[in-house]
Amino acid sequence: MVEEKSDRKKTNTVIFDVSKKEPFSINEGYKILHRRLKNSWRVGSNREQIRPEVLKTCDVFVLAGPRAMLLDTERQALKRFIEEGGRLLVMLGDGGEKRFQTNINVLLEEYGLMVNSDVVIRNVYHKYFHPKEAFVNNGVLNRALLELAGKRVDSAQEKRNSQGLAFVYPYGATLNVSRNSIALLSTGTACFPLQRPVCALHQGPNSGRIVVLGSCHMLADLYIDKEENNKIQDIIMQLLTREDVKLNQIDARDPDITDYTTVPDIAYLADRPLGCLDESEELPSDYMNLFELNLFKLDNLALPTVLDSYEELQIKHEPLGLIRPHFDSPFPPLIPSVFPPQFRALKDPGLELFDLDEEFSSQMERLAQLTNRCTDDDLDYYILEAGEILGVFQNSSVKRQAAAVLDHIFTQVCEFKKLNQD
Repeated sequence: MVEEKSDRKKTNTVIFDVSKKEPFSINEGYKILHRRLKNSWRVGSNREQIRPEVLKTCDVFVLAGPRAMLLDTERQALKRFIEEGGRLLVMLGDGGEKRFQTNINVLLEEYGLMVNSDVVIRNVYHKYFHPKEAFVNNGVLNRALLELAGKRVDSAQEKRNSQGLAFVYPYGATLNVSRNSIALLSTGTACFPLQRPVCALHQGPNSGRIVVLGSCHMLADLYIDKEENNKIQDIIMQLLTREDVKLNQIDARDPDITDYTTVPDIAYLADRPLGCLDESEELPSDYMNLFELNLFKLDNLALPTVLDSYEELQIKHEPLGLIRPHFDSPFPPLIPSVFPPQFRALKDPGLELFDLDEEFSSQMERLAQLTNRCTDDDLDYYILEAGEILGVFQNSSVKRQAAAVLDHIFTQVCEFKKLNQD
C-alpha cells in the first residue's frame, strides 16, 4: 500500500449516515459497535443530504446499507471526500443494489469495486441453521489481517493463513474486485458462491481509502459478538484509521479467489467424442407438407363392424359408466374401547448376575468379607472358600476337602520358610 500524506485535518470523528433509509443506526442495531467506537472516537449520525460540509467534519463516513438513490451531487461529494484523504466504509446486503434499490455501485465502480446482486449461503448446516447465516472459517485472503487481529503468524501458519479467523457472514452478497483494489475476505470453500470476495479495500491517492463489506448485518448487535466478528470489525477500523497499515503484497496481487462465472474445462471437453454434423435438407415452400398425417390418422373403415358387434355381444350402445369399487376390509369394523387396552410389559433382560465387589476386590478384602460372613459352625465351608480365593484349586492335585486345603497351605508355608532360612 503506497500512501501519500494528506493535507486533511484529523477530526477523530466517525459519522454514520441514516439519510438513505439505512436499516441500522448507532441507536438501533449498532449499539454495541457504537459503544466500542466511542471509547476512541467521536461518533455521530447524518440525517441530512450528504454534503461536503458534513464530510469535512469526519475522518470516517459509513454507509451501512443505503436503501435510496444517491444524487449526483452526493456522489461527487463522496468522490471528492476520498480524493482529499477521507475514509469511506460501505456495507450492503444480500440482493445487492436490486434489493436495496440504490445506486451505490455507480460510485464503487470508479474504484474497481462492485457489490453483486446475489447472496452467500452455507452448503451444510454447521453452527447456524439458516442458510444465509454463512459460517466461514477459511476466508482470510491476506495474512496481514492476522497480525492486525493480534494473532501470531509463524512460518508454519503462513501456509494456512486463511484458517486464522472464523467469522459468520449473515445475509451478505459477494463483491467484484479489480486489480487496483485488494480483496481481504472471501466466502471460503464451504459456502456458495465458492471463494468469492466479501470484503475489499481500495487505496486511493492522497491516502484516501474505501472499505466495502458485503453484509451490513455482520457488525450488527446480533452477530458482532459471534465467532470472531469483533476482530473483523477491529481490522476494518484499523484499515480505515491507521496510517501505518501494510498488507502482504503477494496475497494482494494474487488472492485465492475464483471467477464469478464458471468456465467449462475446454481441454476435458475437447477429448470427449463429438457427434457428426449432417447436411440439412431443404425445407418445402408449404410448411404443411412437413406434417406426416398418414402415420397418426384414425381409420373409420372398421367403424360399422364395431357397431354391429354391440348386437352380437348383446351390449348396450352407450357411454361407459363408472364402476364403483368395492373394498373388502380384512378386519372387522373397529369398536372403540371404553378402557385402554392393557399391554403386557416386557420381561427383564436375561443378563448374567454377578457381584462386582467379588470380581474387583483383592484377596485380602475377599478373605475379610468371608471371615465376617462365617461362624464357628461354618469352619469346613470357610476353609474351602478361602482355598478358592487363594487359588489352591488351580493345582489339579488338590482335592476339594478342608483337610487337603490345609495340607496344601501348610506345605507352601513350610517351603517358604525354608527359602528364607537359606
